[in-house]
Amino acid sequence: MIRNGYSTLTLALATILALAAGPAVFALEGAEGKEFDVFNTGRGELKITFLGHATLVFEFGGKLIYIDPVKQYGDFSKFPKADLVLVTHEHGDHLDASSIAALRKDGTVVALNGSSQKKLGYGETLEHYKDFQAAGVSVWPVPAYNVTAGRTNYHPKERKDNGYVLTVGNLRIYVAGDTEPISEMANLGKIDVAFLPMNLPFTMTPEQTAEAARLVKPAILYPYHFGNTDTNLLLKQLEGEKGVETRIRKLQ
Repeated sequence: MIRNGYSTLTLALATILALAAGPAVFALEGAEGKEFDVFNTGRGELKITFLGHATLVFEFGGKLIYIDPVKQYGDFSKFPKADLVLVTHEHGDHLDASSIAALRKDGTVVALNGSSQKKLGYGETLEHYKDFQAAGVSVWPVPAYNVTAGRTNYHPKERKDNGYVLTVGNLRIYVAGDTEPISEMANLGKIDVAFLPMNLPFTMTPEQTAEAARLVKPAILYPYHFGNTDTNLLLKQLEGEKGVETRIRKLQ
């Protein structure tokens, strides 16, 4: 079951996903007014709060996981402390030392790719395809990079930026980071929920995001990191696409 703070929607999925409305699930402290969805993982509820751009918060089993926390999208001194912080890569709209510092407590795990670790000065370096366990979830780092001529300097393959596949209960959730459609996407296995970026010149056009969605085949797709891109263009690209529900959330 997936509950949204604003709307009710019933899903006929061959998964354990469903959606229901209602105020019974409250906004995360510090994130009042932000949208969130709640998923039944088969092992408890997962709440995902959409703070903005690429900044997400996962709440599961009493643990808090922050992905790419950046101060532009929240005053993290007012948020509950993190059990796990995941950073996809070193760019300032993904890696913000002050936000990470505000979220740390004794025992907080900060996990990131190698170049981000060097820039931040601490944290657990995660290598592609090596499982990592923290905060009650499994984290599987996967590649994220540009392939289009003229864009490859933004996210070069050799820098080894990360996307993440998180296994939360019975759900597998793909947070792609900054990437374009890449061959590795076809080998992620079953993905229940995917976050795919969509903005130029740094990541994907709506057409490329649709292409990536066809590679990943998620049951639910959230475009994110989309800036001023018209999300209706993506909806049009995926119109009639079976097996993929595209959800637009307020991220800018």
